[in-house]
Amino acid sequence: MRFNKFLFFVLLLASISFVACDSSDDGVDDTAEEEVAALTAETQLNVSYGESDEQVYDLYLPLGRLTTKTKVVILVHGGGWIGGDKTDMNDFLQLVQNNHPDHAIVNMNYQLASATQTAFPDQFLDVQLVIDHLIENAANYQINTEFGLIGASAGAHISMMYDYVYDTDNLVKFVGNIVGPSDFTDPFYTGNPNFSILFSLLVDTSAYPPGIDLAVATSPTLQVSRSSSPTLLFYGDQDPLVPLTNGQTLDAALTTEDITHIFNVYEGGHGDDWSEEDLLNTQVQLSSYIDTYLTITE
Repeated sequence: MRFNKFLFFVLLLASISFVACDSSDDGVDDTAEEEVAALTAETQLNVSYGESDEQVYDLYLPLGRLTTKTKVVILVHGGGWIGGDKTDMNDFLQLVQNNHPDHAIVNMNYQLASATQTAFPDQFLDVQLVIDHLIENAANYQINTEFGLIGASAGAHISMMYDYVYDTDNLVKFVGNIVGPSDFTDPFYTGNPNFSILFSLLVDTSAYPPGIDLAVATSPTLQVSRSSSPTLLFYGDQDPLVPLTNGQTLDAALTTEDITHIFNVYEGGHGDDWSEEDLLNTQVQLSSYIDTYLTITE
């Protein structure tokens, strides 16, 4: 998805200079001054959170961050569970940086499915590993351990599954779902023999109880509960990869469980041909959710 040309909310950050003061004049401790000065904006690329080379994330820490206020937006890329990279989320990264300069951002990679690596539940658990790593380093990073997830396509599926099933401590406060597969029991999938073959390769059957319906166990729609977080839904009405029925059944499940959500349906496919107006609306709603559910408190 390409959002750069539609980013209308670019904020121009004024340059900030720190003027050193003599502690003998104003009573300010030199050590305190050094600590404040150290909290400049910082970027750390390819931070390792696991043993695999694919288990890395990019971290963007804002100016003046504090553990009491600096909450974290986590970006999860798509790619059909077998491809893609965190750089695919650069448009969303820019959106959050421009509109929410006081938030920390994590742009994560995860283990891609291959002949030797399954996707489910490993990719869901990679989100857990990222969050665990951020919690362990919260004091060093000076971040607050409340999170929002924004995922595109397969990344949206991973984000919803993590929130709806694995986030038992309710650290995730919202999910942004852009064209995420949500129901593998949909006839769109069950009627496609090629998808059935792919699905069998994606799932680590040994990680699930014997006899469980794996399509149900890995479908966010069928895992919605009263503990699910507020969710933004964005779907195309002519998507060749994720049917609109996936958005409709997810909308119904969230409504049944009384989960705050917004269901957006746009003309077009998998996000790459949405109108400028719809892309702008997506940005506005994502920003509104960040403001509402990851509120920065002074």
